[in-house]
Amino acid sequence: MIEAAMIWNEPNNKSHWDPEIDPDWSSYADHVIRAGNAIATINPAVTRVLGGMSPIDPQWVNRMRTHGALDAVDVVAVHGFPLDWNLWSIHDWPKKIAEIEEVVTDKPIWVTEVGVGSFGAEEVQVFGVEKTAELLIGRVPNVYWYSLFDLPQAWGATTRHREAEGSSYYRHFYMGLIREDGTPKPALDVYARHAADMGLMQWFHFEDPRLDEAVDWLKRLGTRKLRTGLSWADRFRPNALDWFDRQMEALADFEVTVTFCFTPEHLGVQPHHTSPARDPQMFADFCAEMIDRYAPAQSGAGQASPLKLVASA
Repeated sequence: MIEAAMIWNEPNNKSHWDPEIDPDWSSYADHVIRAGNAIATINPAVTRVLGGMSPIDPQWVNRMRTHGALDAVDVVAVHGFPLDWNLWSIHDWPKKIAEIEEVVTDKPIWVTEVGVGSFGAEEVQVFGVEKTAELLIGRVPNVYWYSLFDLPQAWGATTRHREAEGSSYYRHFYMGLIREDGTPKPALDVYARHAADMGLMQWFHFEDPRLDEAVDWLKRLGTRKLRTGLSWADRFRPNALDWFDRQMEALADFEVTVTFCFTPEHLGVQPHHTSPARDPQMFADFCAEMIDRYAPAQSGAGQASPLKLVASA
């Protein structure tokens, strides 16, 4: 069910990794090395992806190389939202890719999140899908549009800035191709023309009621590739594995890149999902457990060491 595994989401964005605790990202690199090695031990055929960076930053990539993290991954990933949050033009996409290629000459670059919201006008999103397809399809091996669904207003966005961002915060709720009420936006038809070559990125919350509807839309659109997440923090909820099983079974017909992230509060250096783990090996064990459960190696591959993770811990 899993083609690739991404090790964290936007680790150079303080909404997803706390730079006050880990200012030089050495702890993050340790998480990557341990998780990358654990994934390879369970199934070396799974592609390991460095957590998609946002902002796109060659200096951060060089820091990851210095820490040894690039040796534990097969792909380097970038995220970009030039019409909503980034301070560069959508026409600069080829330039931004080239900046990372200059410092990573030995690994492919994937765009694992790219999006244009409909906050200002839905016509802007139509342009965004078309221009993104024009600039990125064929330029990089994989492109994932963010996202299929608008984020429901009542759920709140995963960001540390919240309303202090001004309109930037509210843009989080308008990135989907389908409105919160389930009706399609004009950009959905544009995406459908590119669905065979452009994947979708869709987060599913714990026991997300939109899962089956999402699968129906993905199949109708002709989407082949999907990026989503399995939350380490959710692993400690009651019935976590039942939900993970349901989610991954529902997505079995797609080529899935799964993102492993979100620190359980009781295991963090600080009690927050952006905190490094006190014991990074426990994050690696979670990654190994998920790969063993949903992407086990074919017969003849090596076996992993026993896992330390206990759901009731």
